[in-house]
Amino acid sequence: MKKSLWCTIALALTFFVSEASFGQTVLEKETISDLNKTPNYAFGVKDEDGLKSALSVYDTFMGNGVQIENFEIVVKGPVVKTMVKESELEKYFEKYKGKVRVSICSVAMKRQGVSKEQLFSGLEVVETYTIRMLQLQALGYNSISY
Repeated sequence: MKKSLWCTIALALTFFVSEASFGQTVLEKETISDLNKTPNYAFGVKDEDGLKSALSVYDTFMGNGVQIENFEIVVKGPVVKTMVKESELEKYFEKYKGKVRVSICSVAMKRQGVSKEQLFSGLEVVETYTIRMLQLQALGYNSISY
């Protein structure tokens, strides 16, 4: 009996831990209401983890009914060299094409030796990361950098 009880508790804990780890974040109604007041979002990222985190925020917003008019990720740094055709990141990004704008800093491209032709489709090249982030802020976007 005791062994069975412990097995049941262990199984239940495993279920709850995996739900917390892999389940979608559920936002409170007040949070959704607040976010819906300004439905334009800009995320500045410099690495693959930041890019995936920003895309995860998009998924969370969509899963919770947050209204999004514009969702843009501005990319700089070494991650640029992984955003090329036939990369793992291209496959990962496929489901976001046409939904999330991803802007790539031309200065970072030059520093990383990446040409516009090498980038996978769905990416936009911008003058600089800093100028684009400031432009989005001037347009009233909520912005954050990872």
